[in-house]
Amino acid sequence: MQQQGCDASILINSTTSNTAEKDSGTNDGVRGYDLIDEVKQTLESACPSTVSCADIIALATRTAVFLSGGPKYQLPTGRRDGLLSNINDVSIPGPSSPVSVISQFFNRNLGLTTQEMVTLFGAHTVGVAHCSFFADRLSSPDPTMDPALKAKLVKLCGSRDDDPSTPLDQNTSLLVDNGFYQQILTKKGVLQIDQQLALDKSTKGFVTDFASSGAEFQKSFANAMVKMGSVDVLVGSQGEIRKKCSVFNTRS
Repeated sequence: MQQQGCDASILINSTTSNTAEKDSGTNDGVRGYDLIDEVKQTLESACPSTVSCADIIALATRTAVFLSGGPKYQLPTGRRDGLLSNINDVSIPGPSSPVSVISQFFNRNLGLTTQEMVTLFGAHTVGVAHCSFFADRLSSPDPTMDPALKAKLVKLCGSRDDDPSTPLDQNTSLLVDNGFYQQILTKKGVLQIDQQLALDKSTKGFVTDFASSGAEFQKSFANAMVKMGSVDVLVGSQGEIRKKCSVFNTRS
């Protein structure tokens, strides 16, 4: 496995000779590839080989956060696009991993503190999770899940839909706010790892702080996003600036 940072490797399409990161089960729920392609096409027409796909992802994320009620933060640019994208390089702890394992992953692989990890989990204030990611919590008694939420999810996941989904934030799923932390303090976390953040002694204090102060969460979230977006980036003559985000440039 090769450590990579924000280099747009997730955008690369698989080929007959290589299965790319995009096709990893971990990335199955990722959407918006067509929008990134559209933005890239427009930029290439206006200023060819100038703005990388990695910078487009980072800037689009910042804009989405702001338009969803989150903080507006300054973001360094100058990232370059990676030259590798392999499904075997996708190694992220699953939603049932203990807090200690997740914390170690963020610290060793990304250089992020436990507080920054808890902050970034606040991104679960938007988005959804499919039943397959939390079905194990529904098949047996789970005292860490609110009974009403469990009944709702059992009904949802027992429907005819192949793998239905539910918002990770059950109340304000379209807003970047601190509601996620308030919910997990009342045992209404959908994913096991989300709920464990509110129970583990190493993270509960941060969860409580963010739940009580939306302003503190937003400030911390902006700082953590900037830091994560600077991890192991390619700059200068490293990598390339792709002409099309889904394929590597043709080499002579």
